[in-house]
Amino acid sequence: MTQRNDSHCSEVAVVTHRDKLLFRKTQKPRSVGDHSLDRMSSSGPGSLMEESEPLLTRRSNGRRPNGHCTWSTHSLDSKAVEDFRRRLKFFFMNPCEKYRARGRKPWKLMLQILKIFIITVQLVSFGLSNEMVATFKEDNLMTFKHLFLKGFKDHWHGSYTLYTKADMYDHIYHIINRYNDLENLTIGNLAYEKVDGKYTPLFVCRLFYRNSTINPARDTFYIDPHIDEDCVSISPVQSLDNIYLAKKINFSLDFKRLVSVNINFTLKTINLQTVRHHELPDCYGFHIKIIFDNRAHSGRIKVGVENDVTIYECRDYNVRGNSGKIDYLLLMLDSLVILACVASLILCLRSVVKGIQLQFESNIFFHAYFNKLVTWSERMEFVKGWYIFIIISDTLTISGSVLKIGIQTKFLTNYDVCSIVLGTATMLVWIGFIQYLGYFKKYNILILTLRAAFPNVIRFCCCAAMIYLGYCFCGWIVLGPHHDKFRTLDKVTECLFSLINGDDMFATFLNMRDKSYMVWLFSRVYLYTFTSLFIYMVLSLFIALITDTYETIKHHQKDGEPVSLLHAFIAECQDQPESG
Repeated sequence: MTQRNDSHCSEVAVVTHRDKLLFRKTQKPRSVGDHSLDRMSSSGPGSLMEESEPLLTRRSNGRRPNGHCTWSTHSLDSKAVEDFRRRLKFFFMNPCEKYRARGRKPWKLMLQILKIFIITVQLVSFGLSNEMVATFKEDNLMTFKHLFLKGFKDHWHGSYTLYTKADMYDHIYHIINRYNDLENLTIGNLAYEKVDGKYTPLFVCRLFYRNSTINPARDTFYIDPHIDEDCVSISPVQSLDNIYLAKKINFSLDFKRLVSVNINFTLKTINLQTVRHHELPDCYGFHIKIIFDNRAHSGRIKVGVENDVTIYECRDYNVRGNSGKIDYLLLMLDSLVILACVASLILCLRSVVKGIQLQFESNIFFHAYFNKLVTWSERMEFVKGWYIFIIISDTLTISGSVLKIGIQTKFLTNYDVCSIVLGTATMLVWIGFIQYLGYFKKYNILILTLRAAFPNVIRFCCCAAMIYLGYCFCGWIVLGPHHDKFRTLDKVTECLFSLINGDDMFATFLNMRDKSYMVWLFSRVYLYTFTSLFIYMVLSLFIALITDTYETIKHHQKDGEPVSLLHAFIAECQDQPESG
């Protein structure tokens, strides 16, 4: 057994010697500023090996944990060890400490502060413009409902429904007549769409089953499920009344086969309110679709209005007092944001590349000098997640700024995509700045708690999600036919999540009172067990998990215990950054 161990030790010695040579090849030439390290390493009555010996000697001398062989720290190259320790310590310093150590200005920190300011100003300016667009869309949709839906009121709750054939015909004729007389009715800047000098007609499309024979009295039916569509076009220049429409166009509905009636037309307008904010007005095309839904054939036809908006640059415009269509101040701000984000992206990518290089060098170093491997958790500390976070936010900010410039110059009109990209980027920029607060000990405890608790939180949420989904499926299939909040699966998830947060609990219980006794009893057991399980147990365990992690992190910060071999190795260098 001793011979095998000795032979293995000789093999380790050969590998170690080879790794030392490899590590020395990967080391960079020492700069002039590093001569201070030579003076510091040669000072004092003891050697630098004695400085690195306290923790690593105890863990290295004697038999290794795997029982293969022993090795002594006296054979280590103490100068290389101390130099690499100082290099690692400098890498993990915060920007202020690096400035005190080498006078290197914290460019990334100053750039992140500048980014937060200019990106927030950019988002606010775009948000005000986007708010006007969203308000204009909503106001026009409400206008269309009042103009074309007969008897529509602002305080209308629930769905707009019809129950008789006469009401159905009356509402269709009402929409057509309103469309023909639109310019005399509306107080807005609405106009018909023209294509090649001709007005775009209104289309009344009937969707119905191809053939069917239904006789509820005899409990018999025959139906061909294929759906056919028949459309009637009506030009806005025509002056039609109900009688003319019924006789000339042969407009009739077979309600037994009818699936839906869709009325489609397009109107155009200009959003003039942007002039007051020094923006060139946009032209809008509203593609309106009014749907009479009879798919259920329950005697209740639901009426809905859909509005698909197209925004584009007007063909000819002239705004007095405005020399051009571009606000050059906003364009300069967007350009400044792009330049700042490009600089931040380059600096962060440079830091990530340096971290990856130092990670490989550290792995070679510890294997060569201590015959130990750096764990994956310690390796990941070299690639700081905050830099990845900032890289993602910079990429999104650059993309959103380019889209915003396109919108300002009227080459693009997709406000939704731009708002999603810019909003997400701004959120990530603000969250990413937390890393700099983490350099202060009292603020760092929050970051450490979140990072340490994250794996346990994910595992806990996976287990809780199994219970939650079980309740969702059960509530959907059992209570769905009897309660509107459980009618669809997405409504069930929203309702149960609201119950966890204590929202609208009494109304959920109250709506089940008038059901059958069996359903009522099941609903009580279902709701009571869900609220008790998730509010009193799951949430309490979730809070306890975070609290326990917080106390652990607080205890480690108080006692100053090293959390890994890597940090223990770095901590043996007691010199302050001011020492050079």
